[in-house]
Amino acid sequence: MTQKALYIDYEFCSGCHSCEVACRNEIECGIDDWGIKVLEDKPRQHVDGTWHWDYIALPGELCDMCEERTAAGKLPACVQSCQAKCLEIGTIEECAAKLAAKGKKAAILVP
Repeated sequence: MTQKALYIDYEFCSGCHSCEVACRNEIECGIDDWGIKVLEDKPRQHVDGTWHWDYIALPGELCDMCEERTAAGKLPACVQSCQAKCLEIGTIEECAAKLAAKGKKAAILVP
């Protein structure tokens, strides 16, 4: 069986929290638990004068990449609901190729 991975393109995450809500509804977790959480890197100015205000989608321990949904041919809840389309699921090799093409501000997560 090919191991799946989650590709997250941080450059385009808008911080809408749709992935969080969809995940919470899918796994029916408590208020203090989460499968994916969107963190905020507050606005800050770098030495070169550029400003950064980034959002970071971070899968947690409860994330199994919606094993039941993907077994049924569906996308994980977070990927399906991502309004910015910055979350994708694929094989480790597919995600690694996207990461290599992208460079920085992206990550591959494997449960």
